[in-house]
Amino acid sequence: MDEDPFCEVIELYSWMSREIPLPSEKSAEAARRRLDRLTKPQGSLGRLEGLAVELAAATGEERPKVRPAGVLVMAGDHGVAAGGVSAYPPEVTAQMVLNFLRGGAAVNVLSRVAGAAVWVVDVGVGVEINPAGVGSTTGAAGSGAVFRVRKVRPGTADMTRGPAMSREEAERALDVGWSVAIEMIDSGIRLLALGEMGIGNTTAAAAVAAALTGWPEGDLVGLGTGIDPVRRQKKLQAVRRALAVNRPDPSDAVDVLSKVGGLEIAGLAGAALAGAARRVPVLMDGFIASAAVLAAVHIDSRALPYMFASHRSVEPGHGRILRWLGREPLFDLDLRLGEGTGAVLAMPMMEAAARILDEMATFEEAGVSDAEA
Repeated sequence: MDEDPFCEVIELYSWMSREIPLPSEKSAEAARRRLDRLTKPQGSLGRLEGLAVELAAATGEERPKVRPAGVLVMAGDHGVAAGGVSAYPPEVTAQMVLNFLRGGAAVNVLSRVAGAAVWVVDVGVGVEINPAGVGSTTGAAGSGAVFRVRKVRPGTADMTRGPAMSREEAERALDVGWSVAIEMIDSGIRLLALGEMGIGNTTAAAAVAAALTGWPEGDLVGLGTGIDPVRRQKKLQAVRRALAVNRPDPSDAVDVLSKVGGLEIAGLAGAALAGAARRVPVLMDGFIASAAVLAAVHIDSRALPYMFASHRSVEPGHGRILRWLGREPLFDLDLRLGEGTGAVLAMPMMEAAARILDEMATFEEAGVSDAEA
């Protein structure tokens, strides 16, 4: 565990001075040419071929590598949760962080299947977390998770009564995400998945999406953790009150994050920008992670080509965000857990697309006769 105050280990507002490169059309074209010469009918691997080209463009490599892979789980509490918008009490956030560190959560299990490292960041959990005695914190497959304490504040304020946090706090949360993502990439991570933990965060994600897009709140608010229709109505009213009270500026994503967002949502937005700046493909998980990417793309649209959609969740707002981003999900398994689970499930597909380019033989290399012209 690393308990150093984040302000001592990162330069504040590093995400503001980033340089996000354009995708490499040269690498994409080289990948297309190679795909057309592989021992298969052209286009016969369907969307995997398009995914391979996108990976080549993002990484700048004709034969992109997406291993090692890691999932970044940002954790933070929400003041709005006190209003009964979730089926679970706020203390579950901290309890689940400990579960991540023990290796017992769904994201841990699926990451072991995918051979991915798990990194967990306390950017805004409401209580202090003591991970002593909960198991390994190496993050490797088969263990718990790397743990970083980068707490900006102990949870957000109730956004139905005023801003969730100050603008400076939102900017610092962006920095936390940027900082830890860069640390992961510097450790060797070549594919970055985004996950989260925070009771009440589908409420904040719906408010962020509504503020940035102007979509009706009713089209974005879902059942979250499995609430009933009565509690969903309470959740919808909370989103509407938060937007009316705070009047976030849709042209300023940081203003939106500070007024109706979450610390973990801002952190994931910073991580998305860091992945794009380092040419590392970023795998979105579900509704909350995609709302964070929506904010990141509003901050800098150059990040969009580096964002990949893993799945479409059952949250009604998720499909809308993916369509706005122009990203087609790889699968739809009716997931609604979060944590990064859907993104981790997509990792083998990303690796398959990359390895087709790298390992499959061309007609010339295999000595196989090509189709007639």
